[in-house]
Amino acid sequence: MIDLEIKNHAVLNLFGIEIWITDTIISTWIIMGVLIAFGIVVRIKVRNFKEVPTGFQNVVEALVETFEGYLRSTIGDKLMFLGSWFFTLFLFILLSNLSGLLPGMRTPTADWSMTVGLALVTFFLIQAMGVKYRGAGYVKDLFAPLPWWCPIPLFLPINVIGELARPISLSFRLFGNMLAGLIMMSLIYALFPVFAMFVIPAALHAYFDLFSGVLQTYIFVTLSMTFISGAAEVAEA
Repeated sequence: MIDLEIKNHAVLNLFGIEIWITDTIISTWIIMGVLIAFGIVVRIKVRNFKEVPTGFQNVVEALVETFEGYLRSTIGDKLMFLGSWFFTLFLFILLSNLSGLLPGMRTPTADWSMTVGLALVTFFLIQAMGVKYRGAGYVKDLFAPLPWWCPIPLFLPINVIGELARPISLSFRLFGNMLAGLIMMSLIYALFPVFAMFVIPAALHAYFDLFSGVLQTYIFVTLSMTFISGAAEVAEA
């Protein structure tokens, strides 16, 4: 039986601010530890990379080249400096979504506080890249379309709401899909007897955690890149 409740294990007081150590926080720390360890291993191995790749070097190079092509086709060359962020974001969300396959691990992305945090980073990058590459023109677009006969920026509230809707929709899409999978698996485990739990529920994990997890990772990162490149207007045709 999967527990849907987000449990709090401890409370830390930092300068008078309470920090709750929940299941989401613990799972996030574990995933961060795995990514840091992976990065250290790759860094050590990079020093001994050969001209003719084999084994581990083959895997790393294929992963980097595939993602680089994916980035270049979505955000163009001028925003390639954001590649490290998107690569890290992709791996973090992917491991977070797949962590539900491990016993005792709660999927961090099934907690809205996690997904809204990631979506807010995308929101601030949208504004930053828009101002960087388009300057006052990006801000001016918030008032458009502005008819010549109407000096009052009637469309400003609508455009602002549209901008704010992006992180909200991004966060709820990822959160809703992962939470739905968690709820479905919880119901399925409650319906089947113990001896059948290793057959039918295990097979359904392949969809709700594996397939859906990979798909939602791709959607979140692709939409983030599309919004950012659209704001900067540098996406290549």
